[in-house]
Amino acid sequence: MNNANKVENKVSKDDVYNGLIKDYGQIILSGNKFHYNIHLINIIGEIEGHESLDSSSKVTRYEQILPQLASVEDNDDIDGILILLNTIGGDVESGLAIAEMISSISKPKVSLVLGGGHSIGVPLAVSADVSYIVPSATMVVHPIRMNGTVLGVKQNYEYIEKMQDRIIEFTASNSSIKCEELKSIMFNNKELTKDIGSVLVGRQAVDKGLIDRVGGINSALKCLYDLINDKKNSKINLYEQFQE
Repeated sequence: MNNANKVENKVSKDDVYNGLIKDYGQIILSGNKFHYNIHLINIIGEIEGHESLDSSSKVTRYEQILPQLASVEDNDDIDGILILLNTIGGDVESGLAIAEMISSISKPKVSLVLGGGHSIGVPLAVSADVSYIVPSATMVVHPIRMNGTVLGVKQNYEYIEKMQDRIIEFTASNSSIKCEELKSIMFNNKELTKDIGSVLVGRQAVDKGLIDRVGGINSALKCLYDLINDKKNSKINLYEQFQE
C-alpha cells in the first residue's frame, strides 16, 4: 500500500512538473551534487503587457512570472534561481516590473542570455546577482519605442523621458556600466539602419560592463552553486558568532 502511494505521488509530481514546463517554462533543478533546489525561470519571445498578443506569438506574461517569483521568495526549500533569456523585448512597464521583482528577491540568482536579450530584455538580464551571455548571443540596446498613435503633447514626451531614465538608472545600478556610457550606446545613430541604438554580441556586452561574464549553462550553474554556498556559509558563521 505504501509503495503504491509512493508511485502515485511520483507520477503526480512528474505530471505537475511537465505541466509547469509546458505552460510556464519553469522547473525545479535538483539533481546536482549539492542537492540544491534551483528554480528555473524561462523568459522568451516577447514580453506581453496589459493587452494580449497574437495567439501564434511566443510570449512571456508578467501575470505568470510575478507570482512564480513571489512563490520562490516565500519558499524556504528553494535555494536559488536561474533565469534563461531569449527575448526580443516587448512591453516596457511589464518587463521592468519583472526585472525589479527579480532584483528584489533575496535568493541567489544568475541570468544567462541565449540567442538575444533585446530592448527591455537588457534590464531583465542584469537583474540577477551575476549575469552571463553565450558568445553568439546579441543584445540590442536602444531608446524606448512607442507603438501605435502617440499624441505629440508635452506630457507624453515627459512620461517617455521619465520611463527612459528609469530603465537607464536600473540597468546602470545593476551592472558595471556607467549611465553616460549606457546612454551613448543607447542613442548611437551610426550602427542601426533607420534607427538608433547598438548591437552588442557576446564578449562586447561584457567589455562594455553591461553583462558580467561570457559563458554557458555549465558556468552559470557553477556560479549559482557558489553563490548559494557563500550564503549558507555566511549564515553558519553568523549563527556561530551568536552562540559565542
